[in-house]
This record gives sequence, structure tokens and C-alpha cells, in this order.
Amino acid sequence: MNLWKECQHLQDEAVSFVVVTMTGARGSAPQDPGAKMIVTENGLFAGTVGGGKVEMAAIQKAKEILTAKTQSQPQLTTWNLQTDIGMSCGGEVTFLFEHFPQSHWPIIIFGAGHVSQALTRVLSPLACQITCVDSREDWIKKLENIKAIHHPHPKEMVKNFSPQSFFLCMTMGHAHDVPILEEIASHAPDCPYVGVIGSDVKGIKIKKELSDLGISQDFIKKLRVPIGLPIGSNHPQEIAISIAAELIQARDKRLI
Repeated sequence: MNLWKECQHLQDEAVSFVVVTMTGARGSAPQDPGAKMIVTENGLFAGTVGGGKVEMAAIQKAKEILTAKTQSQPQLTTWNLQTDIGMSCGGEVTFLFEHFPQSHWPIIIFGAGHVSQALTRVLSPLACQITCVDSREDWIKKLENIKAIHHPHPKEMVKNFSPQSFFLCMTMGHAHDVPILEEIASHAPDCPYVGVIGSDVKGIKIKKELSDLGISQDFIKKLRVPIGLPIGSNHPQEIAISIAAELIQARDKRLI
């Protein structure tokens, strides 16, 4: 098992974790220095530092670090196996506890066209979890470093995402956007962000269609069309930067 791949998996899923490393041992220790394990709030996720009582104690300490909800500096802890852990064998172990808190910021993009390609490259270095869905497999294959989903009917994917996601419709046109927006309005009416790429005129048309479909006015009022701050040119990269800036702005307002 590659523990670093497991760490990357947890980071991709925005799951906070603690890496526990045995850095020293004296006497009858249950493992050799260098042994590692990964602990989440649910307990042991991967690896081992020896099992038994000493591992249980290390897991408990790691869970306490995680439930504190604040960034913890790396901690070195030394335990006597008899007096601190209650084991019959003599010895002493030292563990390093490293906390890796994750930020849960799911961004769902429908459409993998030119601006989406640019936007995902802008966003991917940030502490967010990006998913892009498109019915065009050739465009999906161009995406890198994000979760890319090819689906013939993207609207059917909406129900699989957290209602607290940031939703963006960047499809081939408003005829494709409206069915997706209708699903978002049903599944995630209180989502912190929902928007569509396009013009003011497109926004008027989409909002009227949604109103005719019986979508609540509260949802329609929060719908952003066009998306992005009013900066830059119509170059895909500049549009992507304006959208990323607006997403960060909306994220920060939610955290206040």
C-alpha cells in the first residue's frame, strides 16, 4: 500500500486526516521506527504502527487532534508502554502526529468547453474539489488534475453532488443549461452559488424559461448570468480569471 497515494485520495475528497509516524523506540516496541498510519475522524484509514493498545492510544490522540477543528502544529509524543499504555512489556515509543486539515469547497462545472478548460486550470491549484461533467467525451478527455465525468445526460448527475456545491453551467447553450438548472433548483435550492456563462440577454431568456417551469423566484434571483467579475476581455483565459475571482468572492462571503 502506498500511503502517500492514500493521503492524496483523502485530499481529493476534502477529508481531514492525521499522519502518525513512529520516530523512536526503546525496548520491546511493537513496530520499527518509520512505521506510519493515517487516521481520519472515523478512525484508522490506512497503515499501522504496531496494532494493539499502543496503536489504539495513537488513534485516539489523532482523533482528538481532528475533532479540535483547528490547525495543529506537528506534535512529538513519547509514551512508556507500561505506565502510559498499560502494556506488560517494557519499552518506550515516540510518535510524530502531523495534522492535514482540508477545506471543503466543491465546485461543479457543467460543460468542458474552452472557458471551462481555462477555468479548471486556474482553479486546480486552489483548495477546492472540482468536478466537470459533459456529454462530449473528446472535451472531457482534455481536462487534467480534476474529476472529469463523461455522461450522455449531464442533468442526471446533479443529484449526486452536495447541495452545498458551487454550480456553474458552461454548456453549449441555454437549451442545455435550462434542464440542468431545473435539476439544481430541485436538488440544491439553497446552494451558495449557481451561475451560467453568457450575456445579459441570455440571462433574461433563461430566467423567463425557469419561471415558466415553476422554479421559485428565490432561486431565479440568486442565479448569476453572466458569471464573472466585470473585468478583462473575451479571451477564454481572462474570462476564466474573472469567474475564478467571483467564486473566491462568493466563497469568502459564505465564510464571514
